[in-house]
Amino acid sequence: MKSLQNNFSHIYIEKNVARYPLTDLVMKKFSERKIIWIDHYKDIFNRVGQDFQSQKTSMNLILAKKTPPFLYPASDMVQEFDTPNVFYNTPVLNCIYNCEYCFLQGMYPSGNLVVFVNEDDLKNAIDMKLNDPIDPLKPTVVSVSYNTDLLAMENIMPLTRSWVEYAGTKKDLIIEIRTKSALFPAIKDLDVIKNVILSWTLSPQIICDRYEYTAPPLKSRIRAVKQALDHGWPVRLCFDPVLLVDNWYEVYTEFFNQLFLEIQKDQLIDVTLGVFRMNKDYYNRIRKRDTKSDLYYRDYSVEGNTVAVNKKERVDALHKLRSHLNNFLPIKKILVWK
Repeated sequence: MKSLQNNFSHIYIEKNVARYPLTDLVMKKFSERKIIWIDHYKDIFNRVGQDFQSQKTSMNLILAKKTPPFLYPASDMVQEFDTPNVFYNTPVLNCIYNCEYCFLQGMYPSGNLVVFVNEDDLKNAIDMKLNDPIDPLKPTVVSVSYNTDLLAMENIMPLTRSWVEYAGTKKDLIIEIRTKSALFPAIKDLDVIKNVILSWTLSPQIICDRYEYTAPPLKSRIRAVKQALDHGWPVRLCFDPVLLVDNWYEVYTEFFNQLFLEIQKDQLIDVTLGVFRMNKDYYNRIRKRDTKSDLYYRDYSVEGNTVAVNKKERVDALHKLRSHLNNFLPIKKILVWK
């Protein structure tokens, strides 16, 4: 994938965020780009007739002010975290990568990136939740990279750094940062914060080549994982989604075998497993956009508002893969979406 900086030929900025520090940083970093002042980000991001896939080949950047809500209950698409206090927020809308299985292409009308520069409002919302948790005996978990990849943008804006530093000041809070990025070196100077989980999505090489080709190579991600572990960070590995391609069992078990020859498995806090699943509306929207991906022309089941691999098949697959992972990790460290 070409440099992220090369994508932003146009930068749209809401007039009401002109004085925010992140706005100033972006304007200085991209001083030669075309700056367009706008009233509201949705005037650009929500325009009708946009082509998501075309825009992903040359993304523009939109700086905006987030309005409430600043915090959302966790989706039922994620694994259990042994606490009811699980939430996510959206510092950024959209991702610089464009994995074929990603729900964002069905969620958003635009392939452009929106960054909300009023970070303090998002953090204040978490502070309020910490003062009134659903279960005061359990920690509060917030995923700050659910609708994006924050670490992948770190050379542009220090968003991951900001959230790590914030988490370091809080008790009873766990921040999860999900990523496919190789940019751990961008934050390696930070003190290790034990209540920040760096979660890397890793897939077998054949899956990376076929469905994750805009993301960093597998070997680069593994190198970043090893660097984070060597520095003492809490690291989660996400084998999610597991894609049931031809010979999937051999593909994934061989991948696990090779991976755990490279990674110190005892240092991992846990791993997650889940098959392809998606909100039904997002799935249908992607289909209507005439996607070329074979993932959207398979025989799935519809369960409520979710499109997923049928239950018998997925339970069998996840059971087999969980059993194989148990050769490397205790069963309590293998979190499964069923």
